[in-house]
Amino acid sequence: MTEALLRVKDLSVAFNHGDKVVNSINFEVFSGETFALVGESGSGKSITALSVMRLLPENARLKATEICLADENLLAIPEIDFCNIRGRRIGMIFQDPMASLNPVMTIGDQIAEVLELHFSMSRQEIADRVLKLLKQVEIPEPERKFRDYPHQLSGGQRQRIMIAIALAAEPNLLIADEPTTALDVTIQKQILELLNRIQKQNNMALWLISHDLALVSNLADRVAVMQKGEIVEAAPTDVFFSQPKHPYTKKLLAALPSMESCLNRPLKEQQPLLKLKDFKVYYPIRKGIFKRVVGYVRAVDGVSFELQQGKTLALVGESGCGKTTLGKGLLGLIPGASGEVWFEGALLNQLSGNELRLKRSEIQIVFQDPFSSMNPRMLVGEIIDEGIRALHPEVTALDRKKRVENLLRQVDLPMEAANRYPHEFSGGQRQRICIARALAVNPKLIVCDEPTSALDVSVQAQIIELLKSLQKDQGLSYLFITHNIAVVAEIADDVAVMNKGKIVEYGKVEQVLKTPNHEYTKTLLSAVPILNMN
Repeated sequence: MTEALLRVKDLSVAFNHGDKVVNSINFEVFSGETFALVGESGSGKSITALSVMRLLPENARLKATEICLADENLLAIPEIDFCNIRGRRIGMIFQDPMASLNPVMTIGDQIAEVLELHFSMSRQEIADRVLKLLKQVEIPEPERKFRDYPHQLSGGQRQRIMIAIALAAEPNLLIADEPTTALDVTIQKQILELLNRIQKQNNMALWLISHDLALVSNLADRVAVMQKGEIVEAAPTDVFFSQPKHPYTKKLLAALPSMESCLNRPLKEQQPLLKLKDFKVYYPIRKGIFKRVVGYVRAVDGVSFELQQGKTLALVGESGCGKTTLGKGLLGLIPGASGEVWFEGALLNQLSGNELRLKRSEIQIVFQDPFSSMNPRMLVGEIIDEGIRALHPEVTALDRKKRVENLLRQVDLPMEAANRYPHEFSGGQRQRICIARALAVNPKLIVCDEPTSALDVSVQAQIIELLKSLQKDQGLSYLFITHNIAVVAEIADDVAVMNKGKIVEYGKVEQVLKTPNHEYTKTLLSAVPILNMN
C-alpha cells in the first residue's frame, strides 16, 4: 500500500446556497485494502461517495483540489468519457437494492447491461459471464434466477445482484454504501464474506460506508469517522478501536449495544398480560385457471408463548420466518388468523364491536418504517392526536392539545414539532413520533416491529433508552420484533426464537443468548459481528 488508488483532497459539497454538507475532507484508498467511512446519518458519507462517482444532484456544488484515480484527475474528465470510468473502474453498491434495481428488467438483463456497455462481447459470451457472476455471488439456481425480476428475490438475494452488477466490469475500486443495512445477521455475514473473498481474488480496493462499528472492526484495514461533513478522526483499525481520540468517536463506541448487558437481569415474575396458544396464520396457495387452493404457506405455525406485565419479550429470527406476520396477526390486522390470543384474561378472538375496539386500543404497534406509516400530508400534532380523537371522543380539543404536548416532551421532541410534517425530521425523530402516537391512547402493550432497524448506533441507543424509561415509568410491556441480537441483549427479559413459522427456542434472555440449545439459535448467535478491539 505505497501508492494510493484514490486520492481525495479538500472536497466540499453544498446544496444551492446552503451550508456545506461536506467540508474540506481529505482521504486515500489503496489497492487491495478495505477503507471504512463511518458516522451517523446526515454526516456526509454517501454524499462523499456520490461526489467521487459524479452522481450528485444538479443543485449540488462541488469543490475539490483533486479527486484522482490512479493519478488521473476525475474532475477534468468530460461526462461522456466519465461514463467509461463509472461502472468500469469504479463500481458502487447502493444502500437500497430494491430502489436501485430496474423493476421491469430481469436480473440477467441488468447484469448483462454493464457488460454490453463496457465490453465488446457476443451474446453467448455475455450470457456465460452473467451466469458466472450469479454463481460467484452464490445465487441459488442461477439458470432459473437469470429470468427473475427483482421483486421475486429476497432482500439478501437482491443485495447479491447489486454486488454482481458492481463487479461485472471488474472495477479497481468498489464503493459499498451500507451494503448490509436491515439484513439479517446470517445474510449479513454471507454478504461480507463474499465481498472479502472477491476482493482478495481481484486485489480490489473496497470503500465501505457504514454505521455498524462491529462490522467495520472485523472487515476494515483503516477507518475514518465523519461528523457534520468533516472527518474528525482517521486511523488504522486496531488503533482506532483500541485508542479512540475524538469525543465523537468515543460516543459512537459507547453507544454500541453489548451482548453482556443481559447478564444478571432481575428475574422477578409478573402476571401474564398476553398469551398466545397454538396461533396460526396460513396463506392459501392458488393455482390453475380456477385458482383452486392446492396448499398453504404456513407463515405462523402453531405458536404459543406468554408476555408478562411490564416486561419485554423479544421475537427474533431471519426475514421471512413469520415475526411481523405474528405481530400483525395478534392485533387482528391480518385476516384468517386462528388460535387463541388472550389479553388481560380476555380472549380477543371472541370479542367484537365496542368490546374489541376498547381492548385493541390497549395494544398499539410501532412499525419498522416510521416514514411510510405516517400520513405525509398531516402535521405531527394531528398524527399523534388522531388516535385520541378516534378512540376517546369524549376528550376535549384543549385536553388533546395538552396531551400531544406532553407526549412530545416524553419522547424528547420540542413542542414546535407538532406543527411540522414527517419529512422534516430525521429517521430517529420519526421513530420517536411513532412511539408518541402509540402512547397517545394509554396502551398496556406495544408491538415494536424492528423499531431500531437501519438507525445509527447512537440514535438506536437513544430509542432503546427511551423505551426502557417509558417501561419503567408507565409499566408498559413490549413485544419486540427484531433480527438484531445485540439489541435483544439490551432490552429483553425473555426471548422467543422463530424459524419457518415456529418457535424453536424460548426462555430468559441470558439463558438463550449465553447457553442456547437449538442449532438455529446457535447459528444466529455465531453470525453476530462482535466488536474487535485488537
